[in-house]
Amino acid sequence: MSMKLNNKVCIVTGATSGMGKAIAERFHKEGAKLILSGRNNKRGNELAKELDNSVFFAGDVSSQNYNEQLVKIAIKNFGRLDIVSMNAGVLGLGNVVDLSIEDWHTTMNTNLSSIFYLSKYAIPYLNKNEGNILINASIAAYKSFPNHPAYCTSKAGSIALMKQMAVEYAPKIRVNAICPGPVDTPLIWDSAKAFEEPEVAVENAGKATLMKRLGQPEDVANLALFLVSDEASWITGTAMTIDGGILNA
Repeated sequence: MSMKLNNKVCIVTGATSGMGKAIAERFHKEGAKLILSGRNNKRGNELAKELDNSVFFAGDVSSQNYNEQLVKIAIKNFGRLDIVSMNAGVLGLGNVVDLSIEDWHTTMNTNLSSIFYLSKYAIPYLNKNEGNILINASIAAYKSFPNHPAYCTSKAGSIALMKQMAVEYAPKIRVNAICPGPVDTPLIWDSAKAFEEPEVAVENAGKATLMKRLGQPEDVANLALFLVSDEASWITGTAMTIDGGILNA
């Protein structure tokens, strides 16, 4: 059986944990060559050892220079670039009055500016190969949560940027987003700290979905694979919700 991403070169940010890691592993299983991005050297290097044809480059996606270097590493190691999957994110918890200016900027730079930076440097190479940009957004783009003003704003902005790039770079490049709901990753447990009883909040989030469970990173990875594969060749400019039906509950 042919692999869906055979010899495709992919940059995956947020690759050392959660959904980003699951996406990297799923893409690798389908034959992709990977540039793995994350801040945790130990986890990143361990993952690169597990996945052949992969390179780990540690750094902060909020840095313009770091994103430029990610693209250069892809070209240096593999000679091309086909897919960019952006998954890195932080929360920036606190209401508008309590949230520090520093945390506001950190959240915006990590969750939104990083998408602009990496896309800016990747697009000239993606354009040569009819490539893909996939943004990991969130249902927080559509739904407000207590003490999440920076996170929700950054995710809504990422959807707007996705649509803009889809219009500007079609038909050579497809640009889409995925909007996960409550997925069992370290981020949801960090997010739950905004509630009085974090464990209860996470449990209730799973129960509130129509499917009566939290999503798993692998659920999101399966959707990510579909959207960057040829099976989705007529899909661009779309933000696809994967939330166990919670927005309809």
